[in-house]
Amino acid sequence: MAKKLSKRYRAAAAVGKLDATYTVAQAVELLAKMPAPKFDETVEVSANLGVDPKQSDQMVRGTVSLPNGSGKKIRVLVFTDDAPAALAAGADAAGLADIIDKINGGWLDFDVAVSTTPAMKEVRKVARVLGPRGLMPNPKSGTVSDDIAKTVKEVKAGRIEFKMDKTANLAVVVGKRSFAQPQLVENIEAALAALVKAQPASFKGRFIKSLTLSATMSPGVKIDTKPYGTVVEQA
Repeated sequence: MAKKLSKRYRAAAAVGKLDATYTVAQAVELLAKMPAPKFDETVEVSANLGVDPKQSDQMVRGTVSLPNGSGKKIRVLVFTDDAPAALAAGADAAGLADIIDKINGGWLDFDVAVSTTPAMKEVRKVARVLGPRGLMPNPKSGTVSDDIAKTVKEVKAGRIEFKMDKTANLAVVVGKRSFAQPQLVENIEAALAALVKAQPASFKGRFIKSLTLSATMSPGVKIDTKPYGTVVEQA
């Protein structure tokens, strides 16, 4: 049985041709014309990639510092032996053995976990808890650092981590519906530049197969991939 679409969704879909592709600026403008709910929707860009998720050398992950922030209050946990310094730097929670015990007890009231390099030996004890939830600190995502003050500041300011799933799909939060259109455009361009930069060196072919811009309760608006993807002719 087909899912019944809401009146707002149908009205949003009628704003423009959703089977067409648009530039980032055009897509943001179209999204802005759609009826909005009573809450401030999260806006994200979704991508379908041409890589093979089964190949370890074709994993796609990275970070982007959004110029205008994400619009979300990020709760940061720091694994460190110097909790007072981390808390003074803006962390919402900090510690090591005590925090690990809390996590093993089911506590997960944070959005991003950061760790100092020495603390990672202990943090691995909760890898089975944090890993599946995408919360495990990782050097590749910039969440293992010995400059905790700088890292916490960047994460709080809008540094977003992205990671491809097992079906070669990936989504990046780029802001809130309440953002001015130029702010959203700037954030999206930064996110797409970071995604292009994350293309595996071993991959040859069409890296970005499709791009879609959407808000929490809106239809998707297709973004033209040509400015962001490259096609290499196969021998």
